[in-house]
Amino acid sequence: MPQTRTLLIGMLTVAAAASSFAAPPKAVGKGEGQLNIIAWAGYIERGQTVKAYDWTTGFEQATGCKVNVKTAATSDEMVSLMKAGGYDLVTASGDASGRLIAAKLVQEVNIGLVPSYKNIDSRLQKAPWHTVNGKHYGVPYQSGPNVLMYNTDVFKTPPTSWSVVFNEQALPDGKSNRGRVQAYDGPIYIADAALYLMSAKPELGIKDPYELNEKQYAAVLALLREQKKLVHRYWHDATVQMNDFKNEGIVASGSWGFMVNSLKGEKKPIASVVPKEGATGWADTSMLHAKAKNVNCAYKWMEHQLSDALQAPLAEWFGTVPVTPAACKAKAPGGSDFCKNNGFEQLDQIKFWKTPQAKCTTQGTCVPYGRWTMDYIAIMGGR
Repeated sequence: MPQTRTLLIGMLTVAAAASSFAAPPKAVGKGEGQLNIIAWAGYIERGQTVKAYDWTTGFEQATGCKVNVKTAATSDEMVSLMKAGGYDLVTASGDASGRLIAAKLVQEVNIGLVPSYKNIDSRLQKAPWHTVNGKHYGVPYQSGPNVLMYNTDVFKTPPTSWSVVFNEQALPDGKSNRGRVQAYDGPIYIADAALYLMSAKPELGIKDPYELNEKQYAAVLALLREQKKLVHRYWHDATVQMNDFKNEGIVASGSWGFMVNSLKGEKKPIASVVPKEGATGWADTSMLHAKAKNVNCAYKWMEHQLSDALQAPLAEWFGTVPVTPAACKAKAPGGSDFCKNNGFEQLDQIKFWKTPQAKCTTQGTCVPYGRWTMDYIAIMGGR
């Protein structure tokens, strides 16, 4: 997962940009023979990691659309890759989807050509991160929280607060957390610090971790600068994070269910929790590039992604929540109760990623994403 870079995409408002897109197709024809997808690690599996987890081979056999995957590590990287072109779909999180729409990098989706769209959780069907002026710019894929992953040898009982990664303190083993925690390499992580301060410093009056006025924003940056003294690494690669927990003495960090499940699968002393302050999270959407060459295969995939054959095993594999509630009753390869385990009932409590904008709903004016990007890069660089 490459380093976060400053992006200038998103200067237009989403609503204004969304008015000038070409009309979506009216029918799905024969597949073009291939499909190029930008995806998070672990999102497109074909049984090469673990044989039982394969939701791609059957699709290829049924449609003749060979799936090619480009793994990306951050939302900024996804936006950059979409800007470069050559891809058909991207599994974009909410902090990228608004920018993709504003920059005219994705096209409106005709959900009438995705018959299973009606089966999507009603909480996600018209979500603001992919729906603008009543038009849909993608099909929901999966969602989940940014959990607090921890070492169970150090924490005999689960940590109850995000303070273990934000404030210097002695951990249950009597040692300091300095140099033993990680932070996410992405400007959207500013929202994690803001979420923590919503509880830790209620006098700041933060109502939405993505909508911060200048005073609130300054307090959040101050916390992140103090956190810098504790951080062993700003992680942006799932494999690197897992290796750090196994080999570098890291004992606590924000993470995803994918890494938690992978380390548990290796019999490592790892568990995760959503602390008392709650959690940020991601609701990912398959979005179609404005200049996609394999549109028919893309529409076939968007229908396939809503099937139990993808939603159930992916949710179990990645530690996510299916976007189709019916998938909760389907059997996944591991036989787990993945919807209960991954927080289907707590979906309303997650503060999903979205692109911070100057025009906000909780107060007059907020600090936009461009500032978040520049300031977070400076913090990671020690400035």
